[in-house]
Amino acid sequence: MDNCPAASTFLTDSLELELETEWCKPPCFSCDFDNRGGGKHFSGESYLSSGALKRLILNLDPLPTNFEEDTVEIFGIQWVTETALVNSSRVLFHLLRQQLYNLETLLQANCDFGKISTLHCKAANIRQQCITFLHYVKVFIFRSLQVQNAESHVPVHPYQTLEAQLPSVLIDELHGLLLYIGHLSELPIINTGAFVNQNQTKLFPPSWHLLHLHLDIHWLVLEILHMLGEKLKQVIYSHQFMNLAGDNLTNVSLFEEHCENLLCDLISLSVNRYDKVRPSEALMSHHCPCPCIKELWVLFIHLLNHRSKWSLSESFWNCLNKLLKTLFEKSNDRKRPSVPVIQPRDPLGFSWWIIAHVASFYQFDRHGIPDEMRQMESNWNFVEELLKKSINVQDGILEDQLRMYLHCCLTLCDFWEPNIAVVTILWEYYSKNLNSSFSISWLPLKGLTHVIKSPLSMLEMVKTCCCDKQDHDLYKSSSSYTIFLCILAKVVKKAMKNNGPHPWKQVKGRIYSKFHQKRMEELTEVGLQNFFSLFLLLACVAEVEDVASHVLGLLNFLRPAFITSPLIWKGQMAFLLMYTQKNLDISVLAEIFSGAFREKAKEFLVSKNDEMGQRQTLWSLLSIYIDGVQEVFETSHCLHPSHEKLLNDGFSMLLRACQESELRTVLSFLQAVLARIRSMHQQLCQELQRENVDLIVQSSLSAKERHLAAVASALWRHFFSFLKSQRMSQIVPLSQLADAAADFTLLAMDLPSTAPSDLQPQPVTSMIQLFGWDDIVWPQVVARYLSHFLQNSMLCEALSHSGCVSFQALTIRSWIRCILQMYIKNLYVPDDSFIDLNTEQAVEKDYMEQLAELTRLLFKLSEVKNILSKAQVEYLPIQEGPKKALVVFLEAVGITYGNLQTLSDKSAMVTKSLEYLGEILKYIKPYLGKKISSAGLQLTYTMMGTLVKSWAQIFATSKAQKLLFRIIDCLLLPHTVLQQEKELPAPMLTAIQKSLPLYLQGMCIVCCQSQNPNAYLTQLLGNVIEQYIGRFLPASPHVLGLGQHPVLLALRNSATVPPMSSLKKCIVQVIRKSYFEFKGSLLPPRLASILAFILHLVKETNIDVSEVELLLPGVLKCLVLVSEPQVKRLATENLQYMVKACQVGSGGEPAAQLTSVFRKFIEDYGMRYDYQIYSILETVAALDQQVVIHLISTLTQSLKSSERKWGLGRNIAQREAYSKLLSHLGQVGQDEIQRLKDDNIESIL
Repeated sequence: MDNCPAASTFLTDSLELELETEWCKPPCFSCDFDNRGGGKHFSGESYLSSGALKRLILNLDPLPTNFEEDTVEIFGIQWVTETALVNSSRVLFHLLRQQLYNLETLLQANCDFGKISTLHCKAANIRQQCITFLHYVKVFIFRSLQVQNAESHVPVHPYQTLEAQLPSVLIDELHGLLLYIGHLSELPIINTGAFVNQNQTKLFPPSWHLLHLHLDIHWLVLEILHMLGEKLKQVIYSHQFMNLAGDNLTNVSLFEEHCENLLCDLISLSVNRYDKVRPSEALMSHHCPCPCIKELWVLFIHLLNHRSKWSLSESFWNCLNKLLKTLFEKSNDRKRPSVPVIQPRDPLGFSWWIIAHVASFYQFDRHGIPDEMRQMESNWNFVEELLKKSINVQDGILEDQLRMYLHCCLTLCDFWEPNIAVVTILWEYYSKNLNSSFSISWLPLKGLTHVIKSPLSMLEMVKTCCCDKQDHDLYKSSSSYTIFLCILAKVVKKAMKNNGPHPWKQVKGRIYSKFHQKRMEELTEVGLQNFFSLFLLLACVAEVEDVASHVLGLLNFLRPAFITSPLIWKGQMAFLLMYTQKNLDISVLAEIFSGAFREKAKEFLVSKNDEMGQRQTLWSLLSIYIDGVQEVFETSHCLHPSHEKLLNDGFSMLLRACQESELRTVLSFLQAVLARIRSMHQQLCQELQRENVDLIVQSSLSAKERHLAAVASALWRHFFSFLKSQRMSQIVPLSQLADAAADFTLLAMDLPSTAPSDLQPQPVTSMIQLFGWDDIVWPQVVARYLSHFLQNSMLCEALSHSGCVSFQALTIRSWIRCILQMYIKNLYVPDDSFIDLNTEQAVEKDYMEQLAELTRLLFKLSEVKNILSKAQVEYLPIQEGPKKALVVFLEAVGITYGNLQTLSDKSAMVTKSLEYLGEILKYIKPYLGKKISSAGLQLTYTMMGTLVKSWAQIFATSKAQKLLFRIIDCLLLPHTVLQQEKELPAPMLTAIQKSLPLYLQGMCIVCCQSQNPNAYLTQLLGNVIEQYIGRFLPASPHVLGLGQHPVLLALRNSATVPPMSSLKKCIVQVIRKSYFEFKGSLLPPRLASILAFILHLVKETNIDVSEVELLLPGVLKCLVLVSEPQVKRLATENLQYMVKACQVGSGGEPAAQLTSVFRKFIEDYGMRYDYQIYSILETVAALDQQVVIHLISTLTQSLKSSERKWGLGRNIAQREAYSKLLSHLGQVGQDEIQRLKDDNIESIL
C-alpha cells in the first residue's frame, strides 16, 4: 500500500482502482513515518497519501479490494458482510464504545520500558478494530445500502424495513459516538514521543493511540455523514435526538455541528500552542502538534470546499472566519458556538497566525503532495478586516505586534492573488506616520542603519523587499515599514503581471496624492529615509523614469536645511544606480548630480583647513558621489556619453584639496574606473575580432569604443596631471600612486590616442619613463609600478617591438636603485632621510615584499636570463632576498664580460653594464650625509664593494675607469677620511671594515688588467691602503682581531695570484713609507701593532726577497732605535721570519738583496750602535750563518773605522763583542778572530 499513492498520481481516477487487487490496510492517521529527507509530509497510510480523500470526493468505492468476502471479522466476531450493519448496527456501535473504553483504561497503566511493548500491541489492536469497523460502515453504505421508495405500497420484507431505518439509526449512533468520545481539546495531555526497541521499531504509549483513534473517529464520522448524503440524496432525520434549536437532528445538521465542533477543537489546540510562541518566531512555529493534526486540517479544507461547490455547506474559510470573529466579540454579545473556543491572549495576533498557517495548507492536493503552482483560494475579505483592526490607532499599536501581523500578511500575499485594497489600507496608516522610525526599544535598528550606510545598501534593501522569497529573520532585521514595502512590491508586481499597468496607476495615484509641499516640509531625517525607500521600491517594480522624475520634483519642496543632507545625495545616487542597472540613459540625472558635485568640490578646495566641521560635511557629500559613480561604472554593461559627464573638473579641484585619507578614497575610485574601462575595452576587442560581424553590430561596437575613449580622455584630463605632479610628494599614498600610474600605463597601451599630447607619440614608454625609470621618483613607487608593468606580458611584448631597445636595461637600473635605496625614507628632506637610524630597525615589510616580487619578475626578463645563462648561474637566490639577488646579478655580469672574446662584444657589454648602473653614486649619496643609517651604509659599501670586485675587468676599460675613480673617492677617500684629526662615524667605519677587502681586490685586478698602466689608479690604491691600515690597527698588538684586519683579509681571500702579488707589494710600500721612515726618537704611532701586522703578513703570504728588502731596514731600525720590549720582541720575530723567507726563496743560498740590506744597515748604524748590531747579527747567524759570513769584511772595516774615528786605539770591549759574534760563524769566524789578534800584535810591536 506504500507505493499506491506514488502510482496513483499518474493515473486517472477510473483506472487507478484496477491496480488494487489485494486487501489493503485501511487508511488511518499516523505520524510514524521517516521524514529525515524533509520531502515527505504525511504517512503512506494517511487518508491523503492512500487516496481515500480523492475516492470520497469522487464518490468511489472507499476500499475497493476490502470486505469482498461473505463474512467479515469485526471486534473478534464473524459477521455476514452484506447484512451485519442492518441487523446489528446498535450492537456493533456498542462494541465500538466498549473498545474505546478498553483503550482508555490502558492509560492508567504505568508506561515504562518493560511494559511498553505489551501496551503498544494492545492499544494498536484496539485501534485497528475500531478503524476497521468504521471503514466497514463506509463500504457498506457505498455497496449495500439501498435507497427506499417511501411511496411504494408493495409489502416489504422485514429486512428491508430494517434497512430503511438504517440511515436514521446511523445518525443516532454517530451522534452518540461523538457524544461519547467528547472533544479533542478535552483529551488529557498526550505524550507524542515513542520508545525505540532493539529492532529500531517505534513503540507508542496508549495515549498516542487514543489521540489518533479520536482523530480517526472524528474524520470518519464526517466521511460517513458525507457518504450518506451523497448516497441517499435526501435529508435523514434522527429518531432519538433533537438539535439545540429544538429541531430533529438530521445528517446535514449533524455534519455542520460536527464540523463546527471539530474546527473549534482544532482552533483550541492552536491557541494552546500560540500562547507559548514568541512573536519573533510566529511564522517559524507551526500550530500543529503533529502531522496528523495538519492532515486533518487539509482534509477539512478539501471536504468543505468540495461540498460548498454544491451548496451542501459553507466553504472552509467562511466556517473558520465565523469562529475567529467570535474571538473579537464582547462576552455579553458573543454568540457562542456549541463548543466554546479558548480565548487567546492576543485574538488579533492569533487570527493572523492561524490564517497564515492554514493558508499554506491549500498548496496540498488530494494526495497530500504540495503543489506551489496550485491556485489557492483566498480569504481577503476577512484579512482586510484584520488589517483595519491591526492599524487602528485608537487601540494603540505596538511595533513588535504590527511586525508580526504584517509578516503574516506578507505570507498571505505570497499565497493568494494580489489585492490592491491591502496596500491602500496600509498606506493610509504609513502615510500619516512616515516620520516614525518604527523601532522596538529592545531590538537593534538593523534594518535602518543598514540602509543609511550607502546608496548601494539603500538599493539592496529595496531589492530585498522585491524578492519573491523573504528571509525568515525578516521580523528581527526590519521595521514594520519595511515589511509594508515588501507587501507593496509583491502586490504591485503580481497585479501588473496579471492585469497590466492599471493596478500600478491605482497605487501610484494613491501614493503620489499624499505628497505635496506641506507634507515634504514636515519630513524629518527618518521621514526622508522612508520617503526614499518607498519611491526606490516603486521605481524598482514599476516605471523608473516616471518615479525618479516625480522624486526630483518633490525634493524641491524640502526645507533649506535638508538641501545639503547626505541622505538626499544617497537617495539621488540610488536612483542613478537603478538607472544604470536597468541600462537606461542617465544623462539627465548625471547632469544634475555632477553639477552639484562640481560646486561642492569647489567649496571643498577653498575651505580652510581649520574649518574641519565644514570640510567634514562637504567630504561626506563628495564621498557619496565618488562611491556612487564607482558603482555606476562597475555595474554598467556599456558606457554612454552621459558617463563622461560624471567625470568633470570637480575631480581636479578635489584632488588638490584632499589630505591623505581622502586621497586614498579618490585614488581607489580612480583605479576601479580604470580597471572597468580596460575590462570593457578587452570585451569590445574580442567582439570585434569575431568572424562574420555584420555592419550594424560593427557600427555599434565602434560607437561603444568611442564612448570608452571619451571617458578615458576625461580620466587623463582630470586625474593624470595631479598624479604626475605627486611623483616626489609625500601626500599621496605611495602604493596607490604606483597602482594608479600602472593602470594609466595599461590604459595608454589599450587606448593610446586618449593619452595627453605631452606623452605622445609613445605614451606607454613616456609613462614608464615618468614612473619607472626616472631617478627622482620614490623607490617604493618604482618597485610597485615596475612589478605591475613586468606582470603584463602584453605590455612587455609591446615595448620589445616598439623600438625601445633599452627598456630592459633601464628596468634593471631602476631595480638596482630600489634595492640600494631601500633604507631611504625621504629623498628630498635631508633632516629626515632614513627609515631607521639603528641597524636593528628593518625596512618596511610591504616594501621588502614588493622588492622580492619585483626581483622575481625581473629575473624572468630575457636580458637577465641571458646574462645568468652565460655566467652559468644555475641557482637563483630569489628566495633569499633582493640583496642576495643583486649580488648574484652583479657577479654574473662580471663573469659574462670575462668570458667574452671579441673586442666589439666587450665594448658593447661595457656600455650595457654602465647603463645598468646609471647615476649609481646619486642613489647612495643620501647615506653619506649627516644623518647616519647603519643598515644603509652597510648595504651601500657591501654592494659597491661587490661591484668593484665583480666588475674589475669592466672597470679596467677606459669607459668605466672614471666611474671607478668616483666610487673610490666618494666611498673610501672622502674629505672626512683625509682629515686625520677627524674620527669617522662608527657605522661608516664598520661598513668599510667589512667591505674593504672587496675594494682592494677589485682595484688590484683593475691595475693588472688595465689597458694602459694608470699611475693615478695605483696611487689611489696606495692611498686607500695607507688610510685604512692605520685606522683598523688595534691599540695593542695582543688583540686577537688583528688577523681580521681588512687589508690582510684582502690578501687571504684572494683567488688570483698575479693581482694579489701587486696588492702585497703596494701594502709593503705603504708600510715602509708610512711607518719606517721615522728619524731619531720621533716614533710612529702604534709601532708594535704595525710590526704585529707585518708579522701576520709575512706568516700568511709568500713574501719574496724584494719585499723583505723593503721591510727589513725598517725592522732593523726598530731593533736598534727602540728600547720598548714589545717592539723589540715583535721586530725580532719579524727578522727571524724574513730571514727564513729569504732562505726559502733563494734555495739555501744567501740572497744578495738580504746581504746588501744588512751591509747598508751596518754602514748606517755601525759607528754608534755596534753592540746592538752584533746582537742582531747573532740572531741572524743562528738562522743563516752565510748571511753573516758575507758581512765579516764589512763588520771588520766598520770596527776599524770606529777605532780610527775615536782615536783611542784598539777598543778592547768592542773587539770582544765582535769576537763573540765571530765565534758563532765556524772556521771562517775563527780565522777572522785570529786576524784581529794578529793585527793587535802588529800594532803593539
